[in-house]
Amino acid sequence: ALAYAEAGADVVLAARTLADVEAVAEEVRSLGRRALALSCDVNDSEQRSALVTQAREQMGRITHLVNNAGGAGPNDPLTLSVERFEEIMRFNVSSAYHLSQLCVPHMREAGSGNIINITSGAARYAQTQFSAYGTAKAALSHMTRLLAQDFAPQVRVNGIAPGPVLTAALNGVLPVAMRDGMIKATPLQSLGEVEDIAAAALYLASPASRWVTGKILEVDGGAESSVWPG
Repeated sequence: ALAYAEAGADVVLAARTLADVEAVAEEVRSLGRRALALSCDVNDSEQRSALVTQAREQMGRITHLVNNAGGAGPNDPLTLSVERFEEIMRFNVSSAYHLSQLCVPHMREAGSGNIINITSGAARYAQTQFSAYGTAKAALSHMTRLLAQDFAPQVRVNGIAPGPVLTAALNGVLPVAMRDGMIKATPLQSLGEVEDIAAAALYLASPASRWVTGKILEVDGGAESSVWPG
């Protein structure tokens, strides 16, 4: 959001807990841009609809959508319930599908639009204990390619597949040995930072990528080309 604001955009930020986005909204406003912070549980279809309605009414138009919600921990495929598997799919895939449905008519009304889905390297890595999360992110990645065909030419749809990124939350719980192992197995010999993902999102949202759609941009320090996370 800050990268977009620095580039001249007004932004809408949404999270289940309002405090998580209100502080960022204040930073955006300090840059002289408008910011709307809203509470939204993307697992709830009514809240998703209300989010888009409020964004359109209060900001005037919708031209960009970043689907950044998602996640799931490791799972044992023999004990994970079908119900939990479906919850993971809804959180990572269905929410992005519905928000795209809701926003594209407004983007077409505005003359053009851009959707970015934050997927994951887990969509391609073959590793144990990630059958649910990896499957969900693989579905999101391919949905990105398919929607790019459906929504062209007015709306571009791309994805970003982050590799091992050191977020504030991860930094506090990641064991040193695991961190060192991840760094060693990544060709660029470092973990990514959130700014690396923000820069990729800014590129995909800008005129610099005007002829790019249906692509998954891997921002992973070369992990995709290595044997990580073997």
